[in-house]
Amino acid sequence: MTAVSADVLLPARRRRARRRPVLVIAGAVFLALVVLAAAFAPLLAPYAPDAVDLSSSLVGTTGDHLLGTDASGQDLLSRVLYGARTSLLAPLALLAIAALLGVTLGTVAAWRGGWVDTLVSRVTDVMYAFPGLLFVVLIIAVFGAGITTSVLGLGLAFAPTIAKYTRSVALAERSKPYVDAYRVLGMGGLRICVRHLVPGLARSIVGYLVVLFGEALMSLATLSYLGFGSQPPSSDWGLMVQEGQAAIVQGALLPALVPGTAIAAVVVAFNVVGVWAADRLGARR
Repeated sequence: MTAVSADVLLPARRRRARRRPVLVIAGAVFLALVVLAAAFAPLLAPYAPDAVDLSSSLVGTTGDHLLGTDASGQDLLSRVLYGARTSLLAPLALLAIAALLGVTLGTVAAWRGGWVDTLVSRVTDVMYAFPGLLFVVLIIAVFGAGITTSVLGLGLAFAPTIAKYTRSVALAERSKPYVDAYRVLGMGGLRICVRHLVPGLARSIVGYLVVLFGEALMSLATLSYLGFGSQPPSSDWGLMVQEGQAAIVQGALLPALVPGTAIAAVVVAFNVVGVWAADRLGARR
């Protein structure tokens, strides 16, 4: 009976395993197309992103404007293609800053332990007490609005999350026998961390960063929508939603709907691919 049950269940599990990556593949293909569209925007865009044509204001989908135009007559397809560059590169820069700070703090806390671990934990707890967007708004109030300030501010806001995650996985990695072996050989703590400990955490951290990418993109888009991030005449997707909001009153939905849909689609795709990648990378460690 047990053998028969196993024979029946095994094909079912295999079928589920085959079905499961379908959404992941679709999300990965979609993201690849978005990246290619952003890279080749000058070749694909039918118009310059800042080309104003008031005679074509709030035009719907036509042969000349496949996704319509905004209130200034700017082609929405062109703006979305060019805006993909900022909307994709800015989260990468944000996560690079956050990873540099977070991985460093988390690794130091896990390696040193004691009062260093306590101090880092208390600092990250204090930063957690502040909502991320509010923390960034305070930074923007001091240094001024703009995409650079937003990226730096959100990088600091994301750092505690990455630090806590890094600390948890670094504690497990630090307890492995190879660390003690290197210590016996006389290798210093800094060298062990840089050459062996952190590379051993790379897969888990990269998987976690992929999951955070969608949240980073959404946070930057929110700041641009509120007027704190990218400034006109940028084609940032969050800014485009804010600019297109006024046209809704006039019955024109496309200026806000097109960039809003782009944000939602990319965030969902990154979440689907990111969760799968995090599971796979974690399983391979």
